[in-house]
Amino acid sequence: MQRTRFGDMACSIARTMDVIGEPWSPLILRNVYVGITRFEQLQESLGISRKVLTERLKWLTEQDVLARRQYSSRPPRHEYVLTERGTELCDLLLVMVRWGDRWLAGEAGPPVLYRHHACGRISHVELRCSECGDPMRATDLDVLPGPGSP
Repeated sequence: MQRTRFGDMACSIARTMDVIGEPWSPLILRNVYVGITRFEQLQESLGISRKVLTERLKWLTEQDVLARRQYSSRPPRHEYVLTERGTELCDLLLVMVRWGDRWLAGEAGPPVLYRHHACGRISHVELRCSECGDPMRATDLDVLPGPGSP
């Protein structure tokens, strides 16, 4: 099946989805973020086919989200690490975590907790305005044409 391409659309959401919109991609990023970086580890932890994992890793590397790094020369072995772009995409995943914890965790509660390095406390992500620092939600915004709009 041919994959639909969204990268040429004049929409930042569509362009981002073009990079990570395939369902395995965010899960691969999550695993690399938490330290599962080698092909065999990724394949086993996700239960993903080798073919699909190979395709996803190739795509994420081509998109400069992951980089392939050699960790052994005899025999040659590689692992995957987040690039700057990939690390910033993990911020997006943390927003997804917040939503999933709120709406889908059920009575058991969230499957994972996040401790903030700066204060040492268990916390969650909140969006804030980059200009004034106030909390920012979708209902607090007006959407205006930007310089890249058609």
